[in-house]
Amino acid sequence: MNKSNRRKFIGTAAVVLAGTAAASAMQVMPAISDLPVLRNAEEFPVVHHVFFWLKNPASKTDRDQLIAGVKALSVIETVQKLKVGIVASTEKREVVDNSWAVSELVFFKDLAGQATYQTHPLHLEFIKNFSHLWEKVIVYDALDV
Repeated sequence: MNKSNRRKFIGTAAVVLAGTAAASAMQVMPAISDLPVLRNAEEFPVVHHVFFWLKNPASKTDRDQLIAGVKALSVIETVQKLKVGIVASTEKREVVDNSWAVSELVFFKDLAGQATYQTHPLHLEFIKNFSHLWEKVIVYDALDV
């Protein structure tokens, strides 16, 4: 086999192997429609995610007070599900922000329910009674697609 034919053969073999590997990987990967989704995501398509930074980040008492205050918001009638979290001890990576102290994740049936939550007397009372604990709050509102 001369050099030119050997190069063509090696090039063709590499392309065939790459194509076979890609096709195999595609068969192993599930289709997007087959991936599991959050149960009841269709029922609760509005997500309100809040991150709190404490004024005194070393204070477990402040953190626990804020957590209790956030959990009390679950009784607002338009709240379908409420989760409260603290920073997880996961791998430190450039894309991970672990500078916050407490998070609140709330699910609503619709945007009207989220708007009701924002102006609800319990939510306004929460802000009045607990805002002295935080120095910064960031909110991410999302709509399921």
